[in-house]
Amino acid sequence: MRGYYTFFERALRAFNDHSTVSKLLVISSVSGGGLLAFSDANAFQSYAEGDGKKKKVVVLGTGWAGVSFLKNLKSSSYDVQIVSPRNYFAFTPLLPSVTNGTVEGRSIVEPIRNIAKKKPFGVEFKEAECYKIDPAQKKIYCRSTDQGNTLGGNEEFTMDYDVLIVAMGAKSNTFNTPGVEEHAHFLKEIEDAQNIRRSIIDCYERASLPSISEEERKRIMHFVVVGGGPTGVEYAAELHDFAHDDLAKLYPSIKDYLRITLLEAGDHILNMFDSRITKFATEKFVRDGIDVKTGSMVVKVSDKHISTKEIKTGQTVSIPYGMVLWSTGIATRPVIMDFMKQIGQGNRRVLATDEWLRVEGCDGVYALGDCATINQRKVMEDIAVIFSKADKNNSGTLDLKDFKDVVDHISERYPQVQIYMEKKKLKTFDALLKSAQGNDSKQIDIETFKNALHEVDSQMKNLPATAQVAAQQGEYLANCFNRMEQCEKYPEGPMRFRGIGRHRFHPFRYKHFGQFAPLGGEQTAAQLPGDWISVGYSTQWLWYAVYTSKLVSWRTRVLVVSDWLRRSIFGRDSSRI
Repeated sequence: MRGYYTFFERALRAFNDHSTVSKLLVISSVSGGGLLAFSDANAFQSYAEGDGKKKKVVVLGTGWAGVSFLKNLKSSSYDVQIVSPRNYFAFTPLLPSVTNGTVEGRSIVEPIRNIAKKKPFGVEFKEAECYKIDPAQKKIYCRSTDQGNTLGGNEEFTMDYDVLIVAMGAKSNTFNTPGVEEHAHFLKEIEDAQNIRRSIIDCYERASLPSISEEERKRIMHFVVVGGGPTGVEYAAELHDFAHDDLAKLYPSIKDYLRITLLEAGDHILNMFDSRITKFATEKFVRDGIDVKTGSMVVKVSDKHISTKEIKTGQTVSIPYGMVLWSTGIATRPVIMDFMKQIGQGNRRVLATDEWLRVEGCDGVYALGDCATINQRKVMEDIAVIFSKADKNNSGTLDLKDFKDVVDHISERYPQVQIYMEKKKLKTFDALLKSAQGNDSKQIDIETFKNALHEVDSQMKNLPATAQVAAQQGEYLANCFNRMEQCEKYPEGPMRFRGIGRHRFHPFRYKHFGQFAPLGGEQTAAQLPGDWISVGYSTQWLWYAVYTSKLVSWRTRVLVVSDWLRRSIFGRDSSRI
């Protein structure tokens, strides 16, 4: 009876405390992208228990994942506080266009306060960065970001949380190559793009000086791009257009000294695209005069030379340059590395989560975007319990009818099963089981079941670290928060094979909508779902339409479109501002 009294006592306290306000805290680092959340183990049980207390949630992020979460969060159960070292959201796919003045930096950013003020619940913003996460004490440690130190130095403070969501993204990966941090440019932030634009103009202005020697002029006018991924390729294309369409008219005496070199350690550029796109891009760059060197690994960068090692021959070559852009992937931020060590993930490169984006080894923690990867559970790890769930009579053998109750749950819980079936051109789960039987028997034992699924786990792949993934994860988590009460009472997820009942939510599933690779000269390559490849001028207009629709507000859409029109009429601005 004491249990019943406890229930009503708690309900009465909840009723009297109905004004309790939850807190939602958003924190981002300089490169938004990944998202992570911590919560009390019982934070979301309150709905089921009926105590009525609003959750105290901390969300970290104003990048793609964090802003997507914020924009899609509709529940008024949260008092939102945003903490970020930048007070805006940047549309990062257009950063290469900022480097040459095709688009202005301010056109692709949206002040975070503009987004926050549209929410039906309270949202506050504090400009600071989180430099330490303490999951044991449920605290985050922050410092203000007065980079100019004009207001009396950095202020440090701590904030408590019940649930923490971090959208810290990732930093550029230098692979510990000597000299990269000191001498190379990166392209992760608005500031990076603006610095690159100034450096390009500096190179042209310095090369125009009469006192510069011929050899020095050749060095200054040599622009090197390290990394043949989408960012490096698009930047090289944008730089080529800027140089030939605009700067050649303004600096006619040095236009013939221009050299653009693209270095890629792999066998080809754009290795995540279809081979047809890779071939077209390489051939176009060769026609445009861009020197594409594959199989070249950078081993050192100095102030005037970049040293590369030819993978096939082992020969080391020293290349003089005027400016170098480093675009070779991403690495985990120090604050996330420190957090991973605290929760037993110190031997990993990024945070590992399950299919519901919950961090492994830390109860109530969610991680999204560039700072995390989904560690999809293997079918073979659960093969015995899956068989047991289907074998309701405990007979040790099953027929195809016995699988009908679990087949949909298997496909949802383990998406690699569906991928494997599509690869093998098997339309149904029954066809998969029959292919493993090898006879006409209708009975399936555990060994036959294992034989049918033993190759399935080979289809598992990590999701790419892209804005598209981060945005979908932020939207997914927000929808989970919006429906928390409903799904506590009526779980909608797949069957729990290692327990009873169902999972509260459907697991996260990424839906790929395609990818673009602008190649300059008003030509773009697109790889869309269904193995549809499109390359050329018409695809450039598709790129314009898609990116315009994906911009975060009507304000940024108008600004970006007006920038494109301005460039087509007046050309790109070469002012060093």
